[in-house]
Amino acid sequence: MRSQGQVRFIRVSSRVQVIAAGIAVATLGSWCASLGALAFNQASTDTARAALVERESRVAEAEGKVARDRHRMETLTADLVRRQQFIRQVVDAHLGELPEDAGMAAEPARARPADRISMGAPSPDLLAQVEADQLALVARLTRYADARSEAAIASIRRLGLNPAAMVRSARTAEGGPLLKLATSSDGSVDPRFAQMGRSLARMGALENGLASIPQVSPAHVAYVSSSYGYRADPFTGGAAFHAGLDFPGPMGSPIYAAAKGRVTFVGQKQGYGNCVEVTHGNGLMTRYGHLSGFRARVGQEVEAGALIAAMGSTGRSTGPHLHFEVRVNDRPVNPRPFLDAARNAHKENH
Repeated sequence: MRSQGQVRFIRVSSRVQVIAAGIAVATLGSWCASLGALAFNQASTDTARAALVERESRVAEAEGKVARDRHRMETLTADLVRRQQFIRQVVDAHLGELPEDAGMAAEPARARPADRISMGAPSPDLLAQVEADQLALVARLTRYADARSEAAIASIRRLGLNPAAMVRSARTAEGGPLLKLATSSDGSVDPRFAQMGRSLARMGALENGLASIPQVSPAHVAYVSSSYGYRADPFTGGAAFHAGLDFPGPMGSPIYAAAKGRVTFVGQKQGYGNCVEVTHGNGLMTRYGHLSGFRARVGQEVEAGALIAAMGSTGRSTGPHLHFEVRVNDRPVNPRPFLDAARNAHKENH
């Protein structure tokens, strides 16, 4: 060290140098260790943060799956309730109740599908079982309705009538407010349920048509005095065509509607005297002539066997009797096959 022209020397011993170097090395090592620890902590933090983000992603995905599953279960539950309502409305309309003879009566120990759904939060297994039960019931109802339709068709054909025409006739005059039926939340109808509805509606149309066919004797008498077809006219003795059956009996004997229908004429008609006509639908009409009194009015709905008149001898008649006609589209047909066969056909279907 030079100071004011003088040179001075400072000597550092080896020991001091070693100590200083040691301190420098220790300081540098400590600094490096600190940097390593900071780097390790940063890496650990990044790893933990990545693991947390991954866990949060898995939790969010699981929550989304749970929400989707819950929505699917809620939708399926609602659809099952709609389907049950569809079945109940259609069955009530066409059958009244599930027929026991078709093996569809509810089992006492087994809850109905709608009740099973309403027991609480339904499990997927329960919903699947309810859905399977509903589809099995729909299939059985469809087969049952089709079997009854075939039986009615056979009975109608035996009477010489056209079953298809009866079904078409049942749809010629329809209307009313729209009350939609659906089996799913989007307003659609499962094709299997729609087929069941069509089968039950067809069965109803055919059986209603069968019920409108004359099936009850209009007079409780022992015999028929004049049959349908050719005969000698009782007044002129000449050949004549007789368009009905004559049932002789005491004056005032009760006269009954041969089938359910609506009274469309009450009054006098040339040749028939006092006359009642009952329209049964599907082009069928029955006529009751030579009456002594009326027991029905125009527009009245009557059931088969309902009292509508009293036997008499009015009009072109030689004595107390009922002249009974069956007309199809205003054309007279022989009443005998209807009275003989329709009773048995009706019993077979019930």
